[in-house]
Amino acid sequence: MSILVLGGAGYIGSHMVKTLVELGKDVVVVDNLSTGHRQAVNEAAHFYQVDVRDKEALSAVFAQEPIEQVVHFAASSIVPESVKDPLKYFDNNTGAMITLLEVMKEHAVKQIVFSSTAATYGNPVNIPINEQEPQKPINPYGESKLMMEKIMHWADLADGIKWVALRYFNVAGAAADATIGEDHNPETHLVPIILQVALGQRPEIKMFGDDYQTPDGYNVRDYVHVMDLANAHVLALDYLAKGHDSNQFNLGSASGFSVKEMVEAARTATGMPIKATVAPRRAGDPDILVADSSKAREILGWQPQYDDVSDIIKTAWQWHQQHPHGYADKGDK
Repeated sequence: MSILVLGGAGYIGSHMVKTLVELGKDVVVVDNLSTGHRQAVNEAAHFYQVDVRDKEALSAVFAQEPIEQVVHFAASSIVPESVKDPLKYFDNNTGAMITLLEVMKEHAVKQIVFSSTAATYGNPVNIPINEQEPQKPINPYGESKLMMEKIMHWADLADGIKWVALRYFNVAGAAADATIGEDHNPETHLVPIILQVALGQRPEIKMFGDDYQTPDGYNVRDYVHVMDLANAHVLALDYLAKGHDSNQFNLGSASGFSVKEMVEAARTATGMPIKATVAPRRAGDPDILVADSSKAREILGWQPQYDDVSDIIKTAWQWHQQHPHGYADKGDK
C-alpha cells in the first residue's frame, strides 16, 4: 500500500517524501509544480504533476496507485499575499480540500494527515499556545486552513475519514546530507533570507521592530527543524493507522527565539559577519508566537532532534552553500 504526499515537491513535502522513502514506504507524490521543484522529489517516489483541484486527474492517480493514507502539504502559505488575494487562498487551499475529500471518499481512503498552521489561532491570549486556544484567524491564509480543518471534521462525521491536523509556525533547516533544502521565489522566510546575506546575495537583513515586549525587544517566534516536522507527520500516520480518532496537535520548540537571536545564531553557525539593521515594525506582528507541543510529545511520542537553533541553521547553511541558487543549481526551475 502507498502513502500519497500532496505538495511533495515543496520544501516540507520533499523532506517528508525523503523520510518516508528511507523508512521503506511506497510513496506517491502529487504536485502541480507551481512553487515546488521536481528535482526535490526523491527518485524512488512515483510522481504525478497534477493540481489537487483537478478532480478527474486526481481521481486517476487514486485509481492507478494503491493509496491507503494521504499527507496534505499542497497549499498556498504566504500571509501578505493572502490578504492581497484572498480568493486565491480559498480556492487553492479550502476548495482543493473539498475536491480531495470527495476523491478520497470515492476510493475509500479513510486517513489523512493535514499540514495545518498555528496561524489558525490569530492573536493568542495565552503563550505558549496549546490546542485549547480559541481559533480566531486574522488573515485569509489562517482562515483558509481553519476552514479546511472544519471541512475534515464534518467529512469524518459523515464518511468516517479520520484526520490529524498538525499546527506549527516557522520551519527551518534542511536534510542533513544537504541533498534537499529550502528554495522559494520570492523568499519570505527568515532563515534563508539571513543566509542569503551570509552568501552576499543580499546586503543586509532587516529586523522589523526592536521595541516589543520581549527580553531583547525583538519579536519571538517558534522554529522547528524540517526533518523533525517530517517525523511528526510520520508519527501522525502511525497514530491513524492504529485506529485512533481524529485529533489536532501543535508542534513547536516551546521556548521560541527572537529575530536578533536568530541573526546571532546564524553568525555563529556560518562564521560570517551578517549585517543587520533595525527597520520599522510591520503592522499586525504580535510580540510572541510560540506553540506548546506537549500534547504531541505525550500522545504521538514526538521528540525533536534539533533543539538548538544553531544546529538548525547549520543544516540550512550546508544546503545554501552547496546550492547557492537553490534547485537552479541542479538544473531545475
